[in-house]
Amino acid sequence: MIKDVITRSINTAGAMDVQHLLSMRRGAFQFSGVWKEKVKTLPESGMGYTVVRVTLKDKRVFEQALISNAGFLSRIRGLADIPFEEDDIAEIVPTHERWDWKEKP
Repeated sequence: MIKDVITRSINTAGAMDVQHLLSMRRGAFQFSGVWKEKVKTLPESGMGYTVVRVTLKDKRVFEQALISNAGFLSRIRGLADIPFEEDDIAEIVPTHERWDWKEKP
């Protein structure tokens, strides 16, 4: 997992995208299952990311989650960690709501 995150955090010029690495939380994951193609088509909220609402199969809702254009779900607003996995997701809806990235949970 860590090797994949670091590999995908190197931009096309070969430089490390430190901002991307710093935004990652424990439990962050890259979409690889049924949601992989869906997240590729989401419209951007800003340069390189989309803010979405994630609803889980158990009906929990996370109003602000960050998906990078590299296909990583890397943050949930107000939480230190990502408390679910891709297989738990029932729905992803772009909201484009913004928050201060420096905000600590």
